[in-house]
Amino acid sequence: MEPALTPDQVELFAKEFDAEPRNRLLQNAVTLNEVDTVALDHQLARTIDRSMSHQLDDWAATNQKQSGRCWMFAGLNLLRVGTAERLGVKEFEFSQNYPLFWDKLEKANHWLESVIETADRDVDDRTVAHLLASPSEDGGQWNMFLALIAKHGLVPQSAMPETVSSSATRQLNRDLARVLRQAARDLRGRAAAGGDPEVLRELKADTLKVVHQMLCLHLGTPPTSFTWQWRDKDKAFHRDGELTPLEFAERYVTVPVDDYVCLVHDPRESSPYGRTFTVEHLGNVVDGPPVVYLNVEMGTLKTLAMHSIVGREGQQGEPVWFGCDVAQMYDKERGLWDASLFDYDSLYGATSDMTKADRLHHHATAMTHAMLLTGVDVVDGPDGPAPRRWRVENSWGTDKADQGFWTMNDSWFGDYVFEIAVRREHLPEELRAALDEEPIVLPAWDPMGALAD
Repeated sequence: MEPALTPDQVELFAKEFDAEPRNRLLQNAVTLNEVDTVALDHQLARTIDRSMSHQLDDWAATNQKQSGRCWMFAGLNLLRVGTAERLGVKEFEFSQNYPLFWDKLEKANHWLESVIETADRDVDDRTVAHLLASPSEDGGQWNMFLALIAKHGLVPQSAMPETVSSSATRQLNRDLARVLRQAARDLRGRAAAGGDPEVLRELKADTLKVVHQMLCLHLGTPPTSFTWQWRDKDKAFHRDGELTPLEFAERYVTVPVDDYVCLVHDPRESSPYGRTFTVEHLGNVVDGPPVVYLNVEMGTLKTLAMHSIVGREGQQGEPVWFGCDVAQMYDKERGLWDASLFDYDSLYGATSDMTKADRLHHHATAMTHAMLLTGVDVVDGPDGPAPRRWRVENSWGTDKADQGFWTMNDSWFGDYVFEIAVRREHLPEELRAALDEEPIVLPAWDPMGALAD
């Protein structure tokens, strides 16, 4: 067989295509419709029931619009449930713009520190190339969300409302990337000329001043304090006076976020279960808590998520923050996920048999989006109660799915969910002990360092 694609091969392909009458019908269908419309298993989609045996949500879904803040929205949606109860209101939203501002500034500082740390390497070094490829991203992970709250607190949406740029971050990210890449060039050049760390950090501070100005122009200036007053659902008026963002978070966040741990499912042989991992240069707050996660089997991940929603030992259930590869096998209009929702193999004459580990190894999957599990349909199985469906609060507005709440069959959870955050106390004793072990360090480009956006 010739290494090059030959005319004879193309002619053979064309003849075989034309020899199958079914292909002409499929060609007519796909040329006039989106491929997912043709490949969708309509019978399966119609049979997916939205009802759940356990459902927590009675609030409205939020909308991240044209931004990559899903991980923030999911985290804030988890926290706002208890805050609304404490305030005695039906609906409440934290400002999503406020943590975006601080995340951008902290990420710029974190990224520039990585540039300084790697300044002695060639610009084509794989780690340096990875850093330079994405100097300004919206995405994040659970531990990065916690780092922002711990350092900067939170404010209600009224204290720092949305702007055009917070709702559509593309132009802001474009301009930040240009400034940061130029700073990387200057820092690396100064380091090559013998500049010491103090000189490099002075240059870094000059860049951060520009970044701060850009963020203020696009997002507004974050409040250092604000007057907090509100009217509850019974029309009673309350005033709590002047609060800082840290004071507001301390008083009104009822969820003990410091007790939460991040669990992932990474089935690659190189990633043993029961061990903690971290990723080089991953994070947003320098000197903040590192991004560390514990790798567990999928059955454990599902069980812990199920028990968190259902509640146990007299505890009320609570939603679960999770990260997944969102755009696989999903129907955006109906708001459905199922591992077999589309039959691409029959359409294309292909055979898809990659495992989740295969997909990770070959860059076919990674965590791309974070949301909130707000319900689960539990049935009795041979080994006890087990989930068969999940209800999901997305942050894509209320015009799709069930007013913004999606339905996920359990088959999809197993294939495409990567990460959840749950209370440490819910873990078996052996997994709690594993959290205290020194984490295995993965390289910066490892897919488990992907950011949800």
